[in-house]
Amino acid sequence: MSAPALRTPAARRLCAVLAAASLALAATACGGTTKGSTKNSAEDGGAAASDAKADPNAATKKDLTVAFLPKQVNNPYFTVADKGGEKAVEELGSTFKEAGPNSATDTSGQVSYVNTLTQQQVDAMAVSAQDPGALCTALKQAMKNGVKVVTYDSDTKPGCRHVFVSQASAEALGRSQVRLLGEQLGYKGEIAILSAAQTATNQNTWIGFMKDELKKPEYKDMKLVKTAYGNDDAQQSFQQTQGLLQEHPGLAGIISPTTVGIKAAAQYLSGSKYKGKVMLTGLGTPNDMRKYVKNGTVEGFELWDPAKLGALAAHTAVALSSGQITGRQGETFKAGALGTFTLGDHGVVDLGEPTVFDKKNIDRHRF
Repeated sequence: MSAPALRTPAARRLCAVLAAASLALAATACGGTTKGSTKNSAEDGGAAASDAKADPNAATKKDLTVAFLPKQVNNPYFTVADKGGEKAVEELGSTFKEAGPNSATDTSGQVSYVNTLTQQQVDAMAVSAQDPGALCTALKQAMKNGVKVVTYDSDTKPGCRHVFVSQASAEALGRSQVRLLGEQLGYKGEIAILSAAQTATNQNTWIGFMKDELKKPEYKDMKLVKTAYGNDDAQQSFQQTQGLLQEHPGLAGIISPTTVGIKAAAQYLSGSKYKGKVMLTGLGTPNDMRKYVKNGTVEGFELWDPAKLGALAAHTAVALSSGQITGRQGETFKAGALGTFTLGDHGVVDLGEPTVFDKKNIDRHRF
């Protein structure tokens, strides 16, 4: 089998255009421990910090090759995120590459791309993991070969990368979506979750906090009746929304913590008798959700800026490659206009708090 080809910027832009069109039609995004680079991970579950000591004042290296490996290259969310990463990498004086599968569930494809990037001797890679464990062996081999590994949007196991760039605190994201729906429902009624893939690390972490939030007394009259999976595919998510309402005709609300899922669910609801009756919230982009907010299908939803997430992943990758950070808790680095960031437990850095979008502010945001 030939090695997967990396996409050029021109090809990537063409794919994004074709993907956007196809999405619109469809709906109507571990092996053993290696010495040195993963020294502390097997024993304490921490990030795979190197043995070297961080030097926050070290010069930023240029002429690096930084590769982005999203879950799915034709997913509009990752198109925006990786474009932010590309801009940041180029501003830092280095070269950007993007590679990845066309399906959001192609875990073996992601492994193949990690191996290819390692063979091509990139300096750093930013990966949005399909599965928390499936990439570990390949990522550890990359680190053993000197590649700095950052995960963004969706993490792998901490010992299989140096730093995870999180959209926001996983707990804050999970709980805030439940609170938002609770406010919209008056804290009463049956609810469902429309997720991406069953193995998606970020989705499952957020859903865990959603379920924990629902245990609080104020949600005693809200009941989670089902979690469905649309695999970040517009058509599947549309059909899953339809199926949820057929199976649970009394459903009062849906949370979809995925940009593809919430858009597909909104599209179904807006053309059905459930419009304005079944509340929908979750994580979406203003450009995707604007018309559904304005036509009354959706009252409010939330998200971070994916372009900033990609940019922070790029700055993190370059900071690692420059020796400014190693992945240990407490290390700090500068990320241009985004500000200064500090690594938390297990080498996690948070972009910041999510923003709630509604009729009052959605036209002020264009992404």
